Amino acid sequence: MRYTFLLFFVVLLPSYFLKAQGPIGLPQVSSYSSLQYKGGTQNWGIAQDKNGILYFANNEGLLTFNGAYWKLYPLPNKTIVRSVRIDDSGKIYVGGQDEMGYFFPNQNGSLIYHSLKNLIPEGEKQFADIWDIYILNKEVYFRIVNKIFRLSNNKIDVYVTRNAWVYMGNVNKEILAQENKIGLKYFKNGEWLMKCDDKRILNVNITSILPYNADTLLITTLKDGLFLLKGNKLIKKQTINDKIFLNDRINCAIQINESLYALGTTSSALLIINKEGKIERQFSYAEGLNNNNIRSVLLDQHQNLWLGLDDGISFIAFNSAIKHIYPDRNKQVSSYATRIFNNKLYIGTSNGLLVAPINTNLDDLSNTQAKFTEVTNTKGQTWGLAEVNKHLLLANEDGGFVVNGSSALQLYTGLGTWLYSSLSKDKNDDNVVAGTYTGLQLINYKDGIFSAKGTLSALNEPLRFIAVDQKLNCVWASHPYRGIYKLDLSIDRKRIIKTTLLTKDDGLPLTLYNYIFAIKDRIVASTADGIYEYNPTKKRFYQSSFFRPMFRNLSIQFLNEDQDGNVWFVSEKRVGVVDFKHKNDNKNFNIVEFPELTSKVLAGFENIYPYNDRNIFIGANKGLIHIDYRKYAANIYKPNILLGQIRIIGKTDSVFFGGYFPKDRKTMPKLSYEFNSMHFEYSSTLFEQRENIEYSYQLKGYDEDWSVWSSKSEKDYTNLPHGKYNFLVKARNNLGNESIPTSYSFTISPAWYRSNLAYVFYILFFGFLVYLLIKLQEKEHLKEQDDLRQKHQLEIERNEQQITKLQKKQLEADVEFKNKELATTTMHLVQRGKLLSKIGDELLPLVQQSTSKDTANDLKKVIRLLNEAKKLDSDWDQFAIHFDQVHANFLSNLKDKYPNLSPNDLKLCAYLKLNLSSKEIAQLLNITPRAVEVSRYRLRKKLNLKPEINLFDFLLNGSSKPT
Repeated sequence: MRYTFLLFFVVLLPSYFLKAQGPIGLPQVSSYSSLQYKGGTQNWGIAQDKNGILYFANNEGLLTFNGAYWKLYPLPNKTIVRSVRIDDSGKIYVGGQDEMGYFFPNQNGSLIYHSLKNLIPEGEKQFADIWDIYILNKEVYFRIVNKIFRLSNNKIDVYVTRNAWVYMGNVNKEILAQENKIGLKYFKNGEWLMKCDDKRILNVNITSILPYNADTLLITTLKDGLFLLKGNKLIKKQTINDKIFLNDRINCAIQINESLYALGTTSSALLIINKEGKIERQFSYAEGLNNNNIRSVLLDQHQNLWLGLDDGISFIAFNSAIKHIYPDRNKQVSSYATRIFNNKLYIGTSNGLLVAPINTNLDDLSNTQAKFTEVTNTKGQTWGLAEVNKHLLLANEDGGFVVNGSSALQLYTGLGTWLYSSLSKDKNDDNVVAGTYTGLQLINYKDGIFSAKGTLSALNEPLRFIAVDQKLNCVWASHPYRGIYKLDLSIDRKRIIKTTLLTKDDGLPLTLYNYIFAIKDRIVASTADGIYEYNPTKKRFYQSSFFRPMFRNLSIQFLNEDQDGNVWFVSEKRVGVVDFKHKNDNKNFNIVEFPELTSKVLAGFENIYPYNDRNIFIGANKGLIHIDYRKYAANIYKPNILLGQIRIIGKTDSVFFGGYFPKDRKTMPKLSYEFNSMHFEYSSTLFEQRENIEYSYQLKGYDEDWSVWSSKSEKDYTNLPHGKYNFLVKARNNLGNESIPTSYSFTISPAWYRSNLAYVFYILFFGFLVYLLIKLQEKEHLKEQDDLRQKHQLEIERNEQQITKLQKKQLEADVEFKNKELATTTMHLVQRGKLLSKIGDELLPLVQQSTSKDTANDLKKVIRLLNEAKKLDSDWDQFAIHFDQVHANFLSNLKDKYPNLSPNDLKLCAYLKLNLSSKEIAQLLNITPRAVEVSRYRLRKKLNLKPEINLFDFLLNGSSKPT
């Protein structure tokens, strides 16, 4: 308990008073935890290369940060990296436990570790942590507790001590090292020579040696405070903060500029001291650091600070033009109004009015060392501050007040007040109008005294925005939901004689969301569609021809003009200024926005107080924001641009460019076509403007033009065709400063099916296809010819069949005709036989009756001739021959098939085939019809015909022998 009490008075109490007496402005502090950078907690050393990339000696390896991406490179033995240093060639020397070497990019831009242990002489290769690395004249010095390694010309010399090397540093182009119990030494001509062996330094632990003046060095120690070394003479430096330096252990220190130093301590975090040892500022956990134990500190290329912590990394924008003022650090109240009056800074907050004395001789008032106190009688919401007739008026939720130093006198009560505005230009005898919760309040000023005169009009509305129009002798007031009021004044400006409400019907784009301001001798209304002005002739609002080119249709919630004529504005929680001094190339103004302030302003109660161009005060959600606009606008740092990793999308271990350009990179990488989808990363090391940086890129060979500006720091390309490409990327800040583009060229090989060999194959294959096509065509031609021949042959056959059919029909007709002729002939024969028989029968009686012998003989002769004529055998033979000719040898074939057929049977068959009737057959055969039927019956027997077979059909079908 006693220890805790002592600790409070020795450590915490001085720290408390220290914080109270520090500068009121706090620069931006950003902290990164081990979860964010995905490395070890402790960071023992910091270095920065020429490109601005940061390197941290981390518990888990070498940690790098390029402004957007963190990368971790472990050592081969996975040891802690205790120290890091970069030489002019870009080699990144690191020291760990039992390991030393350097990282350097290969041809693919990836950092590759090169161990130097092989250069260490035998017997010295086993060692502990390397705590310090320094480089001088291309020689690299590594400090271990019991030895120092010196790398020169690819050879390592070892300097061993029996005690301990407790410190090593590089000051004024001289390597210094402290040997415990021996003294401070310097290295020259290959040996360590004594520089100071003062008894006071023999047993202390030096943590840094820094330039102080021409012939004097500043020495910081771990537990023994500060010393000065003039030549070889040691001088104890007494300061008012020695108790802090003795108790809070100085781990590291650097020189910021000619008058300031940064000390990293174990429990008081970072202390900024001047040459007298006075603490100018402290950065600790309360200011945003992850913890108060500082292991390493670096002043970067832009004079900002990086801290390696016992747990994490912090960045302090020490040289930034933007700072935060916290009048009440415990409550961090919101700020609604600001005013500098009588060398005091007044801040109206959500919990009253606070004041601090200001050193107006300083250019940057945020560097004033002061403490805020509460102005009495001002509790509650403080809405506005106004300087009228060399008095400071306060607008509070409880009414109106006159502020006098650290106290306030109330003018009236019960009327919550927003703001004040003078009614006349005569500042010595002035009536003041106040916008209150219930309309306008008139305040009279006479003989140095303010007095409330009551309500100016019968308008009972909260009026938070008012502007006095000297030209029209009226007061303009806006209500965010009603519209804009035009309140005409009497000649003596002591009463309202007419009230007019202007809405959407009077030219405003909307009745809602209208704000009234007096800017550049104009009364303007900021609306949801830009800036409007009132035309008294037409009694309507119209778009402002003056402001339209600047704001267009931007919705503005706040406007204020500074003493240089620049117009400050707030739009949708974004802060900007229309700068008429720094003109654009093609315009007489330049619009500068402040992305780092986006969403930090107090929405609905926006307030910007431009005291001068070095001191712009902006109300914020927490505390007050201070901008040194002259410094901000004159920022000479153009953003640089770094190309980070380039990876193949969708492939494990696909990094083909690691983000580091080796000096001898000449070849253009050639990628296989399967790697045609790529991921590009890029960044800028303008760390203090990270929120302001935008990027634009172009892939030449694919993109026709540069992309639109965006804060995104990566780009993916998928399915790129083969060819040569050059990826370009550039950066710019919100001031319009652009970096020089950086580029990376590469080639994507054609796919295997687009290679030269593939094209040769395609040509051969095409030739083969042409050959096959020709052969196919020939085959098709032959097939067509064969088809034509077949069709022709079929046509011929069809024709022949037609001819055959015709011939058959003709033959059938001929046969029919012949059959008819045969039938006719046969009938003639039958008729002839009948006739001859009849003649014979007629002549026979004549023979018997004839008396003349000669006549009888002649008649007999005639009868004999007739009988001979009746003999049909000879006629039959002729008939059979003729019948066979007509019927394809029917009788011959029938005779051959059925040899047992008699001539009469054949005759019967012939006559049946001619389809003659039985009667006709009987006449031809000279038999009776009955005999014909008998003959038919016998014929069927001889032909072996079954009863169901018709004889005529059998003979008609060719007389086939039945089976």
